[in-house]
Amino acid sequence: MNVSDKYRSNWESYWRETADGRGEAIWDADPALSAVPHSELLLPYADADRAIVDLGCGNGTQTRYLATRFARAVGVDLSHAAVEHARRAANGDPVEFQQLDLTDTDAVHALHERLGDAHVYMRAVIHQSEPEARPAVAAAVARIIGTHGRAFVVELTSGARDVLRRAASEPGGPGPKLQRVFHHGLKPADASGEEIPRLLGEAGLTVLADGETVLPQTEHLGDGTRIDLPAHWFVLAGA
Repeated sequence: MNVSDKYRSNWESYWRETADGRGEAIWDADPALSAVPHSELLLPYADADRAIVDLGCGNGTQTRYLATRFARAVGVDLSHAAVEHARRAANGDPVEFQQLDLTDTDAVHALHERLGDAHVYMRAVIHQSEPEARPAVAAAVARIIGTHGRAFVVELTSGARDVLRRAASEPGGPGPKLQRVFHHGLKPADASGEEIPRLLGEAGLTVLADGETVLPQTEHLGDGTRIDLPAHWFVLAGA
C-alpha cells in the first residue's frame, strides 16, 4: 500500500511553509540532543563502514551529523519539500537526500539494492504514520538493514500525549511551532506504546538493546520548560 493523498499533502504543505534554518520545525533538535547520543547507543552494535539511512529525515539536520560517524549517510523523506530543505542545508556536505515513500516496497527494495545492507536511523516516524501504513514502515526498516545492518529506532510513548496536551492547553494556546503541526493535520504520538514493539517484531526485527529516553523539541512551555517528549529507543537486527 501507499500513503494516502491527504497524508502526503499534509506533509508537503507543512514543509513548504517551514522556513529554512535550524530549529524551525518543532522536532528539529540540535544533533547534540538527538543523533549524537543515539549514535553512541547504536555504534557498539553497528559497523561504521556501512551506510546509514535516516528515515523521515526532514530537513536533514540529523543526517548531516550521521555522515560524520558512518561511511555514507542517506536521508530519505516522503516530502519533496523536506528533501529540498535538506539539500539546501547540506551546502556541499558529503550527504545524500532523496524522496522516498516507506510504504512503496519497490522503492525501498531499490534503495537496498543500491546501498546493500545498511544501518537505519529512524526518529519518531511510526507514531505519526497512518495506522494502516505502520506495518509497512516497520517492514521497510527490516528490508533496508537486511542481515548485516542494524537499526536505531526511537518512538514516542503514551506519556508524550500528556506532555502535548499540557502544551496545547497553555493559557495562550500552543506555541507557534506546535500550532503549525496541528494546523497541517499531523498527528504526533498517535500510536500506542504497545503497538511499536509488536510492529517491530512482526517485521522480523530482533531487539538487541532498548531503553527509555525523551525527544527534546525546539519549543518551550509558558514557564520556560523545554518540551521533552517521553520515548522508547530500540537497537534492532534483522531476523
